[in-house]
Amino acid sequence: MSELTHIDASGAASMVDVSEKAVTSRVAVAEGRVVMLPGTVALIRAGDAKKGDVLGVARVAGIMAAKKTHELIPLCHPLMVSKVAVELVLDDALPGVRVTGTVKVSGQTGVEMEALTAVSVACLTIYDMVKAADRGMRIEGVRLLEKDGGKSGTWRADAPPGQG
Repeated sequence: MSELTHIDASGAASMVDVSEKAVTSRVAVAEGRVVMLPGTVALIRAGDAKKGDVLGVARVAGIMAAKKTHELIPLCHPLMVSKVAVELVLDDALPGVRVTGTVKVSGQTGVEMEALTAVSVACLTIYDMVKAADRGMRIEGVRLLEKDGGKSGTWRADAPPGQG
């Protein structure tokens, strides 16, 4: 494990100086899921949620969240992201919604936090949109799947147990 980058010599939290880092193409992919009752999946699929288009609203919320990550996470740099994609897939076997967020930038720092924020907010939005039908939903498995670019290159998560 490398040393923490957001702690200065005195132990205080600080924003990392990225001014000397090279501008490179960077991408991060994160995932998460909202586990719910089968009837809630059916409600979303049919488009019958009282608040409207659950997946459409969650997609836009995730995209907006990625662009505002620096306003939510104190030591994140504001970035001019070049792409944010949020994919939402209804999964009857879960049952629930699988969410994947991909964020790209050409910059001096990575976009892992932006991808994780996109997924987290999309999951929260799904919960909000259908909580009247299913308050027992669970948001699970929010994690970074992969990142590429920068000095550290490519990193990919191991498959979770049982999904190898």
